[in-house]
Amino acid sequence: MRRPIVKTAIEAVAVLASIALFWVPLYFIIVNALKDPAGASEFSLKWPDEILFWENLATVISTRDYMLLRAFFNSIAITVLSIVVMIVVCSMVGFVLQRRRDKATPWVTFFVLAGMIIPPAIVPTIWVLENLYLFKKLAGIVAVEIALGFPFGTILYRNFIAGIPREIDEAAIIDGCGKYRLFFNIILPLLKPVTVTIIVTSSVTIFNDFVNPLYFFPGAKNATVQLTLYNFMSQYLTQYNLLFMNILVITIPPLIVFLFFNNKIVAGMTAGSVKG
Repeated sequence: MRRPIVKTAIEAVAVLASIALFWVPLYFIIVNALKDPAGASEFSLKWPDEILFWENLATVISTRDYMLLRAFFNSIAITVLSIVVMIVVCSMVGFVLQRRRDKATPWVTFFVLAGMIIPPAIVPTIWVLENLYLFKKLAGIVAVEIALGFPFGTILYRNFIAGIPREIDEAAIIDGCGKYRLFFNIILPLLKPVTVTIIVTSSVTIFNDFVNPLYFFPGAKNATVQLTLYNFMSQYLTQYNLLFMNILVITIPPLIVFLFFNNKIVAGMTAGSVKG
């Protein structure tokens, strides 16, 4: 009798915590995005007397010669290119690390894990990008995003591949499959759950990235969605209603993706964790 009560209490606390940590801030953003500048500067949860949704939205989109639209294009391009390369590279490296057993494998695994612990250095990375002529270039910021997401993706793929029997590899090789055909035609389709997990989690992270584009992809033409927040913030004046509208606009796409694929994210993470 006591256990169901405790379980119900824990679930109630979890729901209340979710409301306090997620839905209240989201409601706060929506409410203030609908107000005029004076109303938004009060930072209240009160519903506005006059809703200015379309007026604020049009202003946000048209500011600085439609900078937000260019920013969406840049963010989507960075996200798509990074995810595609990351899936191919991480899955192949994870497959090799799981299937090979030699003296070098533990060291390679160690350095991959170290990539999840050691923080990136801004100035040396800029120096490297400049010497490779990739600073302020799309290829440069894509390479940075791939490098940062590589350890997590590789470890997730490696743990998931551990649950795929080696007999599948041996049967394919006996039937005449080469190494690349074995991986892309047989192994990679079996990695769909963890691939979906990496696509969703990494795409939301890259799309919402603020620091890396700020340092490694500067310039008005290179602006990403998070950097457009500076359009309505300055030292002496901040247009809070437009700022909150901008936040709302750039939050909706990753929020929709996350809500639709939430179950698949959990399934992929769980499978990758128990098959290590």
